[in-house]
Amino acid sequence: MDIEVDENELKAAGAEVLPDGRRGVRIHGWEIESRKRPILNSINLHRWEQKLQTTHLPEMVFGESCLVLYHANSRVKIHFNAFDALIGWKQEALPPVEVPAAAKWKFRSKPFQQVILDYDYTFTTPYCGSEMIDINLEKHLMGATSEEGGCCLHWEDSDEQIDLVALANKEPILFYDEVVLYEDELADNGVSLLTVKVRVMPSCWFLLLRFWLRVDGVLVRLRDTRMYCAFESKASLSILRECCCRENSFQALSAKGYPSDSAAYGDPTLISQRLPVIKHKAQKLNIPCKILAG
Repeated sequence: MDIEVDENELKAAGAEVLPDGRRGVRIHGWEIESRKRPILNSINLHRWEQKLQTTHLPEMVFGESCLVLYHANSRVKIHFNAFDALIGWKQEALPPVEVPAAAKWKFRSKPFQQVILDYDYTFTTPYCGSEMIDINLEKHLMGATSEEGGCCLHWEDSDEQIDLVALANKEPILFYDEVVLYEDELADNGVSLLTVKVRVMPSCWFLLLRFWLRVDGVLVRLRDTRMYCAFESKASLSILRECCCRENSFQALSAKGYPSDSAAYGDPTLISQRLPVIKHKAQKLNIPCKILAG
């Protein structure tokens, strides 16, 4: 979705486009920037395999792509990158989803090769984003991974939820982008996709980190993380985060009368309500005024 931003709307909201050709906006103390780069080359892929201690990575890893939201006064940085997401995949280490015998041959890299799927080939991740109080100002918009310097932040469980109905109200969109972090077609047996979208309006910013999985004829899985920050007060800063995991088997979907054809499951937004909620968690991040004051 391409958004043409009106310069007058930016000015009226007290926002400005980031300088030096960077893609993003500065608004109410936040710098919000997206970076989209090509997939990792073979040399960098090998480095990632060594760091992650694995010989398996998604077909397309956009390792230098990221979304960064940085609050200058508090030095709070929230960012999204493929490396941290794959750390989550390694740590969760789900058992491999069973593939129909008739489709296993697709995973062979050589004829007559025995296929042993002894790892989570779907690259399912519990990743909800990376955050820190940044102590290195020079790197705050470079999409640094969690292994680099910074103090971690603490999210608290909350009863508050993001008002998605209110977000649907007509309000100028000052900045919008979608960043693909990694993708795999599961040897033509489905799709595994991790993306993050951000939308900035005069009153708030909102983002959706989405892991979408479809193993044809077997399983559909959706893991969404939504974050919301309202520009309400300069004296305090709070961010709401909701994480929701949904999934269902093709067999269970078919038993409920839904299509069994994989082609009917191309858009996760349209089918999300068909998938039962496995886990839901709402949290809030409060930034103390003393941090804001520097």
